[in-house]
Amino acid sequence: MKTNRSMIRTALAACGFGVVAMTGAHAADTISVVTFGGAYEAAAKKAWFEPFTAKTGDQFATESYDGGLAKLQAMEQAKNPTWDLIDLETNDAINACDEGLLEKFDKKTLGNTSDFLPGSISECAVAAMVWSTVYAYDTSKLKTAPTTIGDFFDLKKYPGKRGMRKSPKVAMEWALIADGVAPQDVYKTLATPAGVDRAFRKLDTIKPNIVWWEAGAQAPQLLADGAVVMTQAYNGRIDDAVHKDKKPFKVVWDAQVYDYEWWGVPAGAKHGDAARKFIVASTTPQAYADLSKYIAYAPPRKDAIPQIDKARLNDLPTAPANFKRPLQIDAAFWADNADAINKRFQNWLAQ
Repeated sequence: MKTNRSMIRTALAACGFGVVAMTGAHAADTISVVTFGGAYEAAAKKAWFEPFTAKTGDQFATESYDGGLAKLQAMEQAKNPTWDLIDLETNDAINACDEGLLEKFDKKTLGNTSDFLPGSISECAVAAMVWSTVYAYDTSKLKTAPTTIGDFFDLKKYPGKRGMRKSPKVAMEWALIADGVAPQDVYKTLATPAGVDRAFRKLDTIKPNIVWWEAGAQAPQLLADGAVVMTQAYNGRIDDAVHKDKKPFKVVWDAQVYDYEWWGVPAGAKHGDAARKFIVASTTPQAYADLSKYIAYAPPRKDAIPQIDKARLNDLPTAPANFKRPLQIDAAFWADNADAINKRFQNWLAQ
């Protein structure tokens, strides 16, 4: 019997498999993952999901959403999590961890973490990439190129509709910067009632011209359809439209609001072990660099940078030419204030 097992191991090794791989294949899981969909999900499939499936046999069932914790909270209350892996914005990652909606993550499983960017590993989640909210325009339709966030709010110089995500997050920050607040003073201003009033007053100046979108894929589509002359968008969505769909779009990087995107495992996830193994596999320097091949999001590990083509670096949020006047989203501010500002935002929309 030992001889037979030895022969099997030898045969498997010759075929490029190991006994661990065979065991994994017998115990293959289908990881239910929810992401923001669109170009990012497509890039994640190429860079991360497909290689992980090839290596482990585990499959992925994907679902798209636009953030928030409502469904995750409902799953926890029902003690019936149907997601194994969730793509989170920073404030949602913080709140989900605080509410016990995510499992704790053992960062020791990531190996040497000294090259991770500050704050990119939390108690319950690991950063998947660095992304930015920017605005973009169609170069074939605007004779004069906008260059600042002020231009986005200038209906006289640039008449026409503006696309914006149906959320106060980033809209409030942009309104203050366009109204003259320095990026470094935005959250200090927004933390006051007068600052919130000021942001809404600035938004009032373009409110009739705003076309609201709720899913990230809608932003470049609004621009392509000519429904708007400029649109707030995730930088990766615009990059995807430019490079894959050959759209004549251009990003304005002024006042870009950048943030981390996170992987977390919902509490009680049925395939939590497989999801955690995926997180480890997708956060190596090479895996981070691989994502940038398919979408213009930056890696949260310094050691990934040398593995990215120099020309590609110019498309990333953190490239020096693009990073002249950025604003890092204050996740703690939004974690503390999202409910109150969201309530006022909804009332403002209804007025």
